[in-house]
Formats: sequence, C-alpha cells, structure tokens
Amino acid sequence: MGTFVLPRRDLAAVPFLSLLRGFGHALMAAFIFFACFAFSDTSPYDIVAIPTIVLWVLLGVRLYRGAVPLVLVLLVFVGATVVALMPYLDEELPPVWTVQLCYLAVTGIFFTMFFSDESDRRVEAALKVYTASALFCAVLGIGGYLELIGNDKLFSMYGRASGTFQDPNVFGSFLTLGAFYLMHDLLTGRARRPLLSGLGLAILLAGVFLSFSRGSWGGTLAMGILLVVMLYRTSAPRLRRRIVLLAALTAGFGAVSLAGLLSVGDVGETFSKRAAVTQDYDEGETGRFGNQLRGIGMLIEDPLGMGPLRWRRTFNLEPHNSYIGAFSNGGWVAGVAFVFLVLMTSRVGFRLMSHDTPYRRHAQIVVPALLMFFLQAMQIDMEKWRHVYMMLGMVWGLEAARVRWLAGGEA
Repeated sequence: MGTFVLPRRDLAAVPFLSLLRGFGHALMAAFIFFACFAFSDTSPYDIVAIPTIVLWVLLGVRLYRGAVPLVLVLLVFVGATVVALMPYLDEELPPVWTVQLCYLAVTGIFFTMFFSDESDRRVEAALKVYTASALFCAVLGIGGYLELIGNDKLFSMYGRASGTFQDPNVFGSFLTLGAFYLMHDLLTGRARRPLLSGLGLAILLAGVFLSFSRGSWGGTLAMGILLVVMLYRTSAPRLRRRIVLLAALTAGFGAVSLAGLLSVGDVGETFSKRAAVTQDYDEGETGRFGNQLRGIGMLIEDPLGMGPLRWRRTFNLEPHNSYIGAFSNGGWVAGVAFVFLVLMTSRVGFRLMSHDTPYRRHAQIVVPALLMFFLQAMQIDMEKWRHVYMMLGMVWGLEAARVRWLAGGEA
C-alpha cells in the first residue's frame, strides 16, 4: 500500500496552525492574568513568560517602525546598567537584579511586538484579562484586610491590604488599569452589564483605598480625571452630557463610600496616618528625602553611577525614586535614557489619546494608567514592576499600529 503525502499547497488547510495560535492566545491570557501574583521574585507570570514569548516569536510577531524608538531606548537603558554592573560581578545580588531588569525589558519589547498586530482586538482581550486579574487580587486584598480570608499577614501587611503582592503600594497601583477600563466603558455606554461593571469598579477602588498607598490614591485620582477630560474632549455633545452626569454620580458615590469605609474598624485611624504629606521614614538627614539630596550630589560627580543596588549599600535604604535609581544603578547614560523613555512615551501617549484613530479608545484607558506609574516613580522604585512593562508594550504597540494605519497598512 502506498503512503499518502499531503501536497504542500494543502498544508494551509491543516488546522494545526490555528490550534497553535489558539494555544498561544491562551498562554498570553495566562501570562497577563498571572501578573497579579507577586508573592516572591519568581511567580507564575515568569514561568509562563518564556513559553509564551518563544511560541509567539515562532508564530511571527514583528517589530514595526513605530515601536523602534522604545526598543532603542530600552537597549541603551539596560546596556548602560549592565556596563555599570561589571565591577560587582562577584557579588550575589547585583547580577541577579540586573538579569531581572534585562528580562523585564525583553518582556516589554515582546508586548510591543504582540500588540502591534491586530491591536484593537488584542488590547481589548488583554484589558479584559487584566481586569479579571485585578478583581481577583482586590477581593483577596479586601478580604485579607477585613480578616475574612486567611490570617492577618496572608493578603494584608502593615495594617494595609496587599492582596497577592509583597507591597501594598504595588497592590494599590496594580488595580488602577482595571478600574480605568471599567470606568471608560461605563462612561461611554459600552458596558454590557452596567451593574456588574459598576460593582467591579467599586471593588477595585475600595482595594486602592485600603492599600493606604498615597501614591496610588493620588495617581488614581489625578489620572482618572485625565481620563475623563480626554474622553470629554474627544466625544460628541450627546455623549459629553452622559460623561459629566456619570462622572458626577461616581464622585458622589465615591464620597459616600469613603465616609462609610472610614467608619469601619481602624480604617479611619490608618487613613489619618497615611494621609500625612510625609512619614517618619521620609524625614531627617538619613530619611528618604535626606538620602536623596546627599545621593544626587554624589551622582553628579560620578558619571558611571554607583552600580546596581549600590545605593542600598551606601544609605541602607532604597532610593524610593526610579529616576534617581536609574542614574545610581546605570550612571548618566542609563538615567538620561530612563528620563527620555518617560518623556517620549508621554508624548506618544497624549497623541494617541487625542487624535481620531481606531486606537484612541484603548489609549485613553492605558495611557493614564501608565502615566500614573511615571508620576509614582518620583516616590517609589517601580523599574522592576512587571505590569509597567506590559503597559509600555500596549502603548507602543498602539503607536506602531497607528503609524501603519496612517501609512495605509493593515493594523
């Protein structure tokens, strides 16, 4: 009996590639959902990362012209940090920290390439998964804070909700993108189940509040206002009335909810402590701000910086400022690259939010959340936060798609 051989021209009819792409999308969903698991330096997110990236590279993700600036600046930033590491290769922590930074930069480039194709559909799916992840994390954080789930250290710490994160500050900020997604859909009438979306938004905002993170509070409020303003400016008059009405109702509901939360247990006392402009660890010559002032003087005199994690060795405390940290870890070149990354991403983001393109809606959701992290970078070390690189990839993926759309190519 002869052997049957499928002709090459019929290979496209075989569903294998479709199945592989379906598996790739499932891996990608898991990759994004697992961003909420940050109990340790290695999480399910990192385990899924490698097979997801490898599979999509094989499936053909591409780097488009519109995303090249991000890649170049990330390479300069990481490359300068690697050079600054050289004198400290014999130490244990600096090499590990630098490898992790390189890995996160790779994920940022991968997300950019992935979201550059089929951008509208892929970003929408990613935001849905991210919002589900944020809700899962918020419920655990609120339950842990109220001592309804586990012990007092499982999903909360320092008397603050922390969910599946090691730091309440990261927990609070992580929830913001999901909150903005639900808020945008409610304001524009796109939410298929408004009551459920409203409940989800309330849960996420409650999680942000109970994180007692001043950066998360201020960032969510400021960038939430930016989202509403940009949406109002780019909407038709009829939709503008809806936006104003719902924004006013949300503000009123938020005020009532805040008053209710402040009456629960020790919430009011913790709020009054955390709402102070500065904390004990901020003040004094050896506090956060004192260290930053002394460190800036040292960095001005040293173009090569202190080296990765050397600030900690010098001041027995992290810089709590990603801009200063970039100059300290990688010298002037890395510091300037980081500042340039923030500035050019902000410029691209505002353009995406303003111009009438197929990508404006998603930009109005993602860009404010990313800008919040850029603001928070002034008072916390966020250069190792996984979801920040995911948002970078979303914004620059949308920018690459916009450039191709303007040129008449498919996006």
